[in-house]
Amino acid sequence: MDPFDFTGRHVFVAGGTSGINLGIAEAFAARGARTTVISRSPERVAAAVTTLQAHGAKALGFSADVRDPTAVNTALSGAHQQFGEIDILISGAAGNFPAPALGMSLNGFKAVIEIDLIGTFNVLRGAHAFLRKPGASIINISAPQSVHATPLQVHVCAAKAGLDMLTRVLCLEWGADGIRVNSIIPGGISDTEGMARLAPTPEAKETFRSVVPLGRFGTKQDVANLALFLASPLASYISGAVIPVDGGRTANGDPGLGRVLAAARQ
Repeated sequence: MDPFDFTGRHVFVAGGTSGINLGIAEAFAARGARTTVISRSPERVAAAVTTLQAHGAKALGFSADVRDPTAVNTALSGAHQQFGEIDILISGAAGNFPAPALGMSLNGFKAVIEIDLIGTFNVLRGAHAFLRKPGASIINISAPQSVHATPLQVHVCAAKAGLDMLTRVLCLEWGADGIRVNSIIPGGISDTEGMARLAPTPEAKETFRSVVPLGRFGTKQDVANLALFLASPLASYISGAVIPVDGGRTANGDPGLGRVLAAARQ
């Protein structure tokens, strides 16, 4: 039996219309999963559904802002009606921009907290009623800023640290339901909007890459591979874990991002 055959399983991906999250959705779709994606942009939702269907999978999409629990619950209910119980829930909606604490507006700080942390809470709490019990796997997409204090990233550091603790708490509270909850921390992933925004020049990219022990950027497939593993029967006893996919960057003790962002502002 192939542990990575997800035929007939239902995967729901919040923020699943671009970047790392779309890469994860594609990986599951390519392995037979019925896949639902949500994001704020109707155009991105439509494009993502077309991409997923190109893998031969059944796919749905809903336009929903994770900051709006009513919209999230409507999408979850619609996905459940068409594809049944959710076997794998990926929560990856996120926002970011570099700014010092004293130069950041309250609205800017709140926006990232509301998308990354409160949005994840809305998705997970709303999904509980629709998850397969026992057997569901929840995977939150975190960031290195949850581990390393990073200049110009106070909003993301606070939000992602909270997200990882949310992962651990729900692992405890929902374990009795047979639901596993884990976090993935992607490092520098090439060809993503986040990398283009945070390391926009060749010099910034080289600074970023120089602190990765494996000496290269990651790929969306690298992150998707861990998501496939965590959702598979091979990971049936893993819950409450926060796992980096970063080429050893977290272990290095210097995430590099602070230097990249500081240099970009000079």
